[in-house]
Amino acid sequence: MKITVVGDLLLDVDINGTATRLSPDAPVPVVDVADVRRRAGGAGLVATVLARDGHDVTLVTALADDDGASHLRRALAGVSVLAGAPLAPTPTKTRVRIGTHPVVRFDQGCSPAPVPSSTGEMLAAIASADAVVVADYGRRITANPDIRASLTEAARRVPVVWDPHPAGSVPVPGVAVVTPNSAEALAFAKAAGLVGSHVDAEAGGRLLLDTWGSASVLVTKGEAGAVLLRANAQPQGIPAPKTHVSDPCGAGDRLAGSLAVYLGKGLGLAEAAARAVEDASAFLAAGGAAALATAALATVGEEPAVRAAAGLGPVVELKGLELVEGTELRPDGVQLARSIRDAGGTVVATGGCFDLLHAGHARTLAAARSMGDCLIVCLNTDESVRRLKGAHRPIVSVEDRAELLLALECVDAVVVFGEDTPETCLRGIQPDIWVKGGDYTPEELPEARVLAAWGGRCVTVPFHPARSTSGLAAALAKVS
Repeated sequence: MKITVVGDLLLDVDINGTATRLSPDAPVPVVDVADVRRRAGGAGLVATVLARDGHDVTLVTALADDDGASHLRRALAGVSVLAGAPLAPTPTKTRVRIGTHPVVRFDQGCSPAPVPSSTGEMLAAIASADAVVVADYGRRITANPDIRASLTEAARRVPVVWDPHPAGSVPVPGVAVVTPNSAEALAFAKAAGLVGSHVDAEAGGRLLLDTWGSASVLVTKGEAGAVLLRANAQPQGIPAPKTHVSDPCGAGDRLAGSLAVYLGKGLGLAEAAARAVEDASAFLAAGGAAALATAALATVGEEPAVRAAAGLGPVVELKGLELVEGTELRPDGVQLARSIRDAGGTVVATGGCFDLLHAGHARTLAAARSMGDCLIVCLNTDESVRRLKGAHRPIVSVEDRAELLLALECVDAVVVFGEDTPETCLRGIQPDIWVKGGDYTPEELPEARVLAAWGGRCVTVPFHPARSTSGLAAALAKVS
């Protein structure tokens, strides 16, 4: 589905560590930093989650030209970003945690900003969307008159879900759903002059329904679920599944994105809202927004001087598994590759079935890793292996094959793809070097044509005789 997210970008930074002592100069804990994680917040979080779900996502926003914006661009790999000039620095929210407990939050650049500019390309992205999510974080992208006109027109054709902000703009008339949380709905009610013991989140949502001209209002209530309000209809409570939540950050963004998707697919409002509440609960159970950080312990390519100033050690290698469904490459491997390239490093990739990992594989992978600064392995799914090798293969499932590869020190990431060739993975990762083991010349590799498009090159490493999956499988059959 083609989804356009309109809204304000924030950079979220999590500094995680432990505290075992107090500072000698003040009664405050000394935090020993274990890792620093960065992710796109605000509308960027909505776009990231939708892109990871496999949707075609365009983000219409404002983006500064500063260090924070460079981190955001890396975090938004896989999302088409169309940005106007914000005339303000990147708003950054830095949270310090001891274990799972927040200690303090620092906000930078979060003061009111001038209305950002817009471009024809940004307006066209709104006009061509199958569904639109507005993530208003009070940075005034939704105050741009041309964007507001485009959103008004879009609301006549496709579902528009508007997640409002107390410091943001009034939603345009005709949107399908407005999704304030209970605190926001109550704040809107009080701002409108409603006072008294009878005023609650539901009353605030009803006020918004009457004054903003939306088709419905969905007030989210945390672990209590949500309440759906429509004109001339009784309020409808929507329970949330019971789940353990360590960090509620991002639940509203997940809900708004899912709601737009379900409405875009043609589901009724009540069913779409119920499913969106379930998605938000599952999102929090999986770690919430913190699980979407773009770096663990180190941002790949971060300058040593910057890391030293933050009290961090050397850059460590990242490891991760990402799945590719059909021809849609998810962004994790792309982010790793881009981070390495941004730091001036060399991205190396290789691929294959890697069924029954053996010494020949290990030698090839180690040789490949020595050629650059990271090694990404493109791994065939079980279905792809069966098409290539026959119904009796693979011997080892894709989950176990990926886990074994990631256990090797020389492998930084594994990308699982379902096609017969890794061309889709290669176009997403765009490695500088593609490595294969064999006794043929690099020019004979079918991937050479693909890599030539961005100036990459193919390299072959020596083939090790008597070391093959077929030979190992035959030997195992004799002793089984």
